[in-house]
Amino acid sequence: MSILKKHSLIEKNATLLLIGSLFVVTIGGLVEIAPLFWLQNTIEKVEGVRPYSPLELAGRDIYVREGCYTCHSQMIRPFRDEVERYGHYSLAAESMYDHSFQWGSKRTGPDLARVGGRYSNEWHVQHLIEPRKVVPESVMPSYAFLMNAPLSTATIADNLKANVLLGVPYTQEMLDNALVDIKAQADPDADTTALLARYPKAKVGDFDGNPQVLSEMDALVAYLQMLGTLVDFSTYDQSPKSR
Repeated sequence: MSILKKHSLIEKNATLLLIGSLFVVTIGGLVEIAPLFWLQNTIEKVEGVRPYSPLELAGRDIYVREGCYTCHSQMIRPFRDEVERYGHYSLAAESMYDHSFQWGSKRTGPDLARVGGRYSNEWHVQHLIEPRKVVPESVMPSYAFLMNAPLSTATIADNLKANVLLGVPYTQEMLDNALVDIKAQADPDADTTALLARYPKAKVGDFDGNPQVLSEMDALVAYLQMLGTLVDFSTYDQSPKSR
């Protein structure tokens, strides 16, 4: 029987076609899955990546709640045009504490993976209050209400505990100080020495321009200001030997 006749026989026989398909999928699956059992971690180790501070985590929750991910991605692809526009391409390790990750593919607005530190707090606040005042062509809606929305802090420790269950390495010290840390990060007069020891490179100070009130605007801007700032790419070695 020729190869063509054998192939025709399989195509016309649903049972043989099903068995053949399962065989192919099984082999392919084993080739992809089996190596993972011998790897301790599929994510490269990168110096500087840490869990979100309580205020940043609260800001991230607001970012997700308001659907910002529907128009902004947080993943710079390893292509020259993307790197030249946004900065160093994204590393998997930068999203290792994201549940869920914000990579996205829709870019009605620009990618935000490296937005931290690019603009002042005042710029972010004005942009969120009235986007077209700073970006005339923007189609983003106004989020001015965040200025008048007090940030709820009652469940912040529980939020950190929930992330611990998902593998985020918050320590007991971080859990115990969650409420203190979330208030201190947005208080320009607070002693943030302990906060910065727990969360290196955290941006501290008044974010929304009103130090008297801890608002949802404070939290969202704190989150945006840390995006892409944890890894020092001036010293990052991307060669395979360093991973």
